[in-house]
Amino acid sequence: MNVSQKALRFAVLGPVQAWRAEQELPLGPPQQRAVLAALLLRRGRPATTDDLIDALWGQEPPTGALTVLRTYISRLRKALEPGRDAGEAPRVIASAAGGYRIRIPEDALDLGVFERRMAEAKKLHTAGDFGAAAELLHAALELWDGTPLAGLPGPLAESERYRLDELRLTALETRLEIDLRLGRHEGICAELRSLADEYPLRERLSELLMLALYRSGRQAEALTAYRKVRDTLVAELGVEPGPSLADLHSRILNGEPSLSPPDPAEPAQRPTPAATSPAPHPPAPSAVRPAQLPADLTVFTGRDSELARSHALLPSEGQYPAAVVISAIGGMAGVGKTTLAVRWAHEIAHRFPDGQLYVNLRGFSPTGSAMLPDEAVHTFLEALGVSPEQMPSRTDARIALYRSMLADRRVLVLLDNARDTEQVRPLLPTGPGCLAIVTSRNRLSGLIANDGARPLTLSPLSHAEAREFLASRIGAERLVAEPEAADDLVTRCARLPLALAIVAVRATTHPSFPLRAIADELRDSHGSLDAFASGDIGTDVRAVFSWSYHALSAPAARLFRLLATHPGPDVSAPAAAALAGLGVRETRGLLGELTHAHLLTEHFPGRYVFHDLVRVYAAECADAEEAAAHRDRAVEQVLTWYLHTADAASQLITPQRPRVPLPPPPADCRPLEFTAYDHALDWCTTERPNLVAAIRHAATYGHPGLAWRLTAALWGFFYLRNHAYDWIATTCASRDAARSALDRQGEAESLTNLANALTVAGNFVEAIAAYEEALPIWQELGDDYGVLRVKANFGDLYLRAGRFEEALDHIHSALADERARGDTWGEGVALHNLGEACLRLGRLEEARDYLEQGLVVQRASDNRWVEGGTLDHLGTVCHRLERHTDAIGYYERALRTHRDVGNEVGVAQTLDHLADVRLAMGEPDAARTDWGQALKTLEEFSHPDAVEIRDKLSALDDARGG
Repeated sequence: MNVSQKALRFAVLGPVQAWRAEQELPLGPPQQRAVLAALLLRRGRPATTDDLIDALWGQEPPTGALTVLRTYISRLRKALEPGRDAGEAPRVIASAAGGYRIRIPEDALDLGVFERRMAEAKKLHTAGDFGAAAELLHAALELWDGTPLAGLPGPLAESERYRLDELRLTALETRLEIDLRLGRHEGICAELRSLADEYPLRERLSELLMLALYRSGRQAEALTAYRKVRDTLVAELGVEPGPSLADLHSRILNGEPSLSPPDPAEPAQRPTPAATSPAPHPPAPSAVRPAQLPADLTVFTGRDSELARSHALLPSEGQYPAAVVISAIGGMAGVGKTTLAVRWAHEIAHRFPDGQLYVNLRGFSPTGSAMLPDEAVHTFLEALGVSPEQMPSRTDARIALYRSMLADRRVLVLLDNARDTEQVRPLLPTGPGCLAIVTSRNRLSGLIANDGARPLTLSPLSHAEAREFLASRIGAERLVAEPEAADDLVTRCARLPLALAIVAVRATTHPSFPLRAIADELRDSHGSLDAFASGDIGTDVRAVFSWSYHALSAPAARLFRLLATHPGPDVSAPAAAALAGLGVRETRGLLGELTHAHLLTEHFPGRYVFHDLVRVYAAECADAEEAAAHRDRAVEQVLTWYLHTADAASQLITPQRPRVPLPPPPADCRPLEFTAYDHALDWCTTERPNLVAAIRHAATYGHPGLAWRLTAALWGFFYLRNHAYDWIATTCASRDAARSALDRQGEAESLTNLANALTVAGNFVEAIAAYEEALPIWQELGDDYGVLRVKANFGDLYLRAGRFEEALDHIHSALADERARGDTWGEGVALHNLGEACLRLGRLEEARDYLEQGLVVQRASDNRWVEGGTLDHLGTVCHRLERHTDAIGYYERALRTHRDVGNEVGVAQTLDHLADVRLAMGEPDAARTDWGQALKTLEEFSHPDAVEIRDKLSALDDARGG
């Protein structure tokens, strides 16, 4: 972390402010401050530009919102890092995939400090150190400076103000409870009276006020406070005070001795609240104790880590949480959300002595509409013993009564199969000590953001868990007898519990069937879900997926279908937009809908992937509901988008290298634009599996022009990153497709690229054959530049093959041609190759002359790739001449250049040469370090030079041992 970052401090618990040391920084107008607040509240996680636009303007941003946002970001960067050089990357507000993130320590944000102090206070309170806990809570609350995010516009600021204010009130109540515990009742009466007036419906504050007044000898005022809150609740909500408040009122009337101030040295007594309270007295015999949990599954297996994470949400045995705990268990259909929730609920049911409530909210039921919250509340009230004549007539009154009845109870509430946050929120208990478990196929973001729910998203089982799942249902002996068939079953079920359960039923109902036969059934139905049709609508995989699918909006359902046609393993939001012919902003919203429905997984920010069986279902929907012409059009759109975006990247990766001309993109194709080398290279690296898949798909399904042009656009990336296997595979596919289409230019281009790839891979004989095949086609086409490329590449090939004299002839000829054409890029490459050939032949002075000439030309043409290699060769020339200091200087410059362009193999090779010099200078430890780093990189790329490095390290070890 740099000095300026360490000195920065930020505040959101009041007006948004920033300081460097004691100097407040100018943060600009309210909307600009709102951008900073949005980044700060994400606590280092990336925020896309769409996220930030939504935060500022919601669903109706102004025209040019993106430009305005970027202006705000630029101004904030200047304010936070005034001394940053123009070429230096921002350190505080950094660019991230599709947006920005802020990089500051947790203690640089007042909210982070507040949360840390709260957590420490809770630990101290649990340990019985009430005084220290109170001091920390007072210190935490002193961080608040009025209304959080004061004066900021936008939907995010509005929702976050509510959440932060609720956080402050909870902390304040906890602090006041401890002050009461410490006998400070007289000192907090005025504060409590003011708070009770400000929040008249917050029963906990009124309860604390009554207790403080009573302990201060003001019994009449305590009773008046009760009448005041009761009148307010009846008038505004139509409900009586909750059991806890009513019980305190009764005890004050009776003057119970237990209400006297406790001895601070003794454990806390009820009703004095505490951050974690000892177990309450058992419910009265007349109290209704519901026990509604469904039966636990006797063959439950796996999910050990998920259960452990769930148990960690609760304090240790014998203690109760200070506030209601909400666990939101999410995941795709059939992944086992309800099964896990029921298992966990049974394991902890004994910790909630006032009972367990359960309801299936039918959020995705095929047989009926989703249950309304009012219906669920009515059911719960009946379970809690409310008679029909006591049942309030208004919905809001029933909800208030439900919450009041749970306010002083320890109840577990399991809300299964929820559709959305709005269905769940009225059913959440508000009193401390309760637990609400919610399961849903949708991601309940509102519940997580505004109600403090702890998310737990289930993924498919691990392979080992899936085998254990099958063993528990069909018997371990059958798996042991046919281990390969068992693994095949797990793979074809994609480790989805529902699919595994259906297969287990098939196996148990036919115990004589070999597992191999059942696995073959699944294989024979590949491409459909027919094998998982159980006949029971509740356990038919296709039917279960359909419930989530049919709940989608029409645009999201269409995108779901089209995503099945995407050829690659995952998809970015811009690629999905190209596939669907939509704008990126609209597409992000639809992708969000699909991920919320767990029909799609955002496995990395901005990148989405199907579960295998969901992809099959999406493909079935596409075949049934999308015309073939529409599917073909979508695929062509995304292939065209990949081509033009890859071409845009190549303009930065190899800026001076001539590129294959492309037809103009269609009007609705909006390829990405790149402004930085690193951005272009990172995009290619991230998209490599999709780009390779796109080329294969284009070559196989009637788009040969797209295939060979996309392969050509990726030439620089494949070369730089040493992806020889992908390079060879895609050029072979492109060559075959071009030949089938009688596309001679495509064939010549593909053959030339194939020969390049084979040369890099060391397959020189095959490379020569490919060049010899390409040359007459270029001549036939009358393409002089194509002919020149082949002849020049022969020089590079012979150089790599160790045929240096032949290489010199070809390179000299190529150099003359490049100079005649005025191609400085090609000239720089030829001079580099001449220098390397002379170096290999031991003609050191001649090599140095060519390399120094090459360095001048390369810099003039911004050929940083070859510049790195030229500097490396100059270092080797100096090493051979025993000018070791000069050699190290060249090697270090070469390393910087290789790193600038992302040439990791080049870095490793230069480290190897640098280690040779270190060893020659008597520095074996430095040589070992350099060789170790080089070996690590070369092994990652499976590069053949790794063998030589291992030998050098082994020799170094032998020398040390001797």
